[in-house]
Amino acid sequence: MAPGVGGVEPAVTLDQVPRWSDPDQRLPSSPTAAGSEAPASSFLSFADPLDAAAGAGGRGASRFPVDDHVNSKIYLWRGQPWSLEVDAVVNSTNESLDEAHSSPGLHAAAGPELAEECATLGGCRTGMAKMTNAYDLPARKVIHTVGPKYAVKYHTAAESALSHCYRSCMELLVENGLESIAMGCIYTEAKNYPREPAAHVAIRTVRRFLEKQKDNITAVVFCTISSSDTEIYKRLLPLYFPRDKQEEEIASLKLPADVGDENGEPIIDERKIRIKTLPAEAANSKYPAPVPADNPLSGSGLTRRRNSKMDSYLDPTFMSIIKDPDLRRKEQWEKSAQAKKGFNCAKLLGLGDLGGPALSAAEEYSLHSRYLAKANSLNLSEIAEMKIIYRGGVDSEGRPVMVVVGAHFLLRCLDLERFVLYVVKEFEPLIQKPYSIVYFHSAASLQVQPDLGFMKRLQQMLGRKHQRNLQAIYVLHPTLGLRTAILALQLLVDGDVWKKVVYVDRLMHLFRYVPREQLTIPDFVFQHDLEVNGGKGIIVDPRTKHVYQRPSG
Repeated sequence: MAPGVGGVEPAVTLDQVPRWSDPDQRLPSSPTAAGSEAPASSFLSFADPLDAAAGAGGRGASRFPVDDHVNSKIYLWRGQPWSLEVDAVVNSTNESLDEAHSSPGLHAAAGPELAEECATLGGCRTGMAKMTNAYDLPARKVIHTVGPKYAVKYHTAAESALSHCYRSCMELLVENGLESIAMGCIYTEAKNYPREPAAHVAIRTVRRFLEKQKDNITAVVFCTISSSDTEIYKRLLPLYFPRDKQEEEIASLKLPADVGDENGEPIIDERKIRIKTLPAEAANSKYPAPVPADNPLSGSGLTRRRNSKMDSYLDPTFMSIIKDPDLRRKEQWEKSAQAKKGFNCAKLLGLGDLGGPALSAAEEYSLHSRYLAKANSLNLSEIAEMKIIYRGGVDSEGRPVMVVVGAHFLLRCLDLERFVLYVVKEFEPLIQKPYSIVYFHSAASLQVQPDLGFMKRLQQMLGRKHQRNLQAIYVLHPTLGLRTAILALQLLVDGDVWKKVVYVDRLMHLFRYVPREQLTIPDFVFQHDLEVNGGKGIIVDPRTKHVYQRPSG
């Protein structure tokens, strides 16, 4: 049932695709008897991976028991995903989401609008996923994800990132109320990921996700375009999706020793939680604190060098295991205790809590990753509807713009924790490259605004990539109070970031930095501009929203 050659490929519906649980998908466990016909489809011509003779080496408890409900949702298709009529198809691409590095043939089938929408997303990080419309494809949506580069030295990191690719795609599917998905092999030859280990990661990650979300998903189609990939999936699918007790028993003998955690991700011994008495408790205890039996990094001579320049070059995911986790946590606890004992001048002045230790690059990266993962798992539509922050177009330098409306920040009716999650999620596509912020302070002085402590915390969560790639903050209609607060941010929080502020008194001056057509501006901002500038600002046609300069005099 592979797609035809030449011309426009007809859409293939799910009832035309082989379902994993169908009886005709079972391969004979013995050679074809003399005089009987061989299978008509070459799709079924591979040897049975669960031949009982091959697995007679003993028994073991199955980590993937038979689940008919889950099995009924699995399909295996020899062909391109985008020829299928499903809710979403997966595109394996690079961090720039460009056409040249996408799955071959996808953009040609979808039309030029797909590349245009991808260009507005601000890229995508390895292991993450983003969604666009499908345009001319039979599917409704395209989910773009970035697979990892593979090196034996960093096998575990690549395995974790690949697992996260598949899980991110499935999470986006559920979050958007979609039910069926077709995914090809996310790993590519260019990135050197071995095919069979990658297939193990793909299949087990999908299995673990379906165990939790099987009521929200109707179909997952594994798509292959080569006979070698098809053979691999035919051999491995019974290990994770056994269809009867015999397959389950034999599969338990053939499964790899490491099949990941409850999400299918690899288990890293060095990152297991260790329980150790806190310093304050140890001092009051009459029993000595137990010495951890397994401390793989103690005595190894590996120490963390405090070098800010090195911090900016080293990958935080690998930096985080340089020092023992227990020792890092102890130092952080001691720093926090010392900061709380100190005199907090900023808090006394009503500027918020600026105490607490500074975070390292690895700690900021970890904090950002945790908040981003949580934000991606939640529906934050009520925060989006408040229009406190939203995407604009590009500034005069071609950099993407994030718009912030101070008057919409209603502190008394806003869940700050959910707002922070929304900010992290919305800023994520922008902070990968140089970008700008436009802040409308118009009439914002009428609302209670966040203090400096909140701004410091938010900046830590956005991470150092945000600090490095932020090029300018254009502040419209600044008040004396706001200028004072920004001066305090420069002195007490981060001078490098807050010195990028550009004060703008009039809308027409703002348009020198960001063209009018690149911004969606609330109506009250125009009215405020007239009021603060004595009627010498601009006027707006209420029907066309076109902006005109008000003549003076």
